[in-house]
Amino acid sequence: MEFCPDCGAMLLPKDGKLECSCGYTEDLSDNNQYELSRDIKADDTVKMLGEDVDVGPVTNETCPECGHEKATYKLLQTRSADEAPTRIFTCTKCKHTWRAYD
Repeated sequence: MEFCPDCGAMLLPKDGKLECSCGYTEDLSDNNQYELSRDIKADDTVKMLGEDVDVGPVTNETCPECGHEKATYKLLQTRSADEAPTRIFTCTKCKHTWRAYD
C-alpha cells in the first residue's frame, strides 16, 4: 500500500500509475503488484445484543423496588475529584437503577 507524499491519502492504481485524489501521480514500478477491490468481505457478522444485556460486575446489593439481591454497578465521578465516586446500580431482575454515595 502506497500513500501520497503530499496529502497522506492512499494511492490507487489506475492505467499503469498510482493516483491520488489530490492530483499527485507516480509511475508503477515493475516489481510491485497492485490489486484494487471494492468488495468488502466480512468474516464475522455483527451481533446486536440489544438493551437488555447485563454488562458489568455483579454485586450483592438489594434493589429498593423489587427486593432482588443482585445488581450490576458502575462507578462515575459525578462530584469533585477529591470526593468518592458515585456508584450506579442496576437490578439484574427488574432493571431499576439507583445511585449510592460514599
